Amino acid sequence: MDGRRAADDAAARRGYTFSMSTIRGTVRRSDLEGGHWQLEADDGTTYVLEGATRPIEQDGAKVEVDGAVDEEAMGIAMTGPILRVKTARRV
Repeated sequence: MDGRRAADDAAARRGYTFSMSTIRGTVRRSDLEGGHWQLEADDGTTYVLEGATRPIEQDGAKVEVDGAVDEEAMGIAMTGPILRVKTARRV
């Protein structure tokens, strides 16, 4: 098994999607449990953002995020699945 396939298999076992996704939506700041950033996706799904979020940390910002959804992770916010952000930009 090559390194890429092993990484994909490990990611799948942790609940990640097999590939990165690009998701568009609106950033929201939640004050729940000390505060966190969320993405209200254009499809209506709300994600808790983790990772490379600094470029989009403004409530109401319209953004496009590349990342992987971790359906198995449980965060203290419990407001939606965790989206592990690789890159993010305003649109």
